[in-house]
Amino acid sequence: MKIIKALLVGLVLSSSFPLLAEDSPSNLPSGYISDDLFIYMHSGAGNNYRILGSINSGTEVKVTGESENDYTEIIDDKNRNVWVESKYLSLKPGLRFVIAELNEKLANTTSNTDSMSEELSQTRSTIQNLSSEKAQLNNEISQLNKTLITIRAKLKDQDTNIKKEWFYNGAIVLVIGLLLGLILPRLTSRRKGSMDNWK
Repeated sequence: MKIIKALLVGLVLSSSFPLLAEDSPSNLPSGYISDDLFIYMHSGAGNNYRILGSINSGTEVKVTGESENDYTEIIDDKNRNVWVESKYLSLKPGLRFVIAELNEKLANTTSNTDSMSEELSQTRSTIQNLSSEKAQLNNEISQLNKTLITIRAKLKDQDTNIKKEWFYNGAIVLVIGLLLGLILPRLTSRRKGSMDNWK
């Protein structure tokens, strides 16, 4: 009965973990020691083989695919070929491994959250600065518009004043011309009269 059971376990494990002669430990499929505290590793497939040490639960190992007498050959974390009982070998990570992975993800998430909070704070600060700059620019634009209106009014007044000045200058020239036109002929006629008197 034990032989049949061993053969069945061997078939299941060999189909789950096919091993090629040229496979290196890095190419072998991963397995995990189940959640007992530790188990013993043997030099062969059975309790009668020498104990080479123990391996802790949750440890990731490489499975060679060799199976015999309810034992499976693995390559442990120190790169040694050893045998452990098949019932303590699992394809899924143990609780310790899962908890460590979850803790790492939690730490990464916390770090990401802190980083995002800092970025959010910086973004809010940038928005406040931009809002302040916008208000300042709007104020400057308002003042420039007022200055522009004042300058336009001054230019309009200046244009009107220039036109008035040209008009007055033209009027003065006209008056002077009229006066000269009226006075000069009289002066010349008097001279002629006085010269006629001398004769």
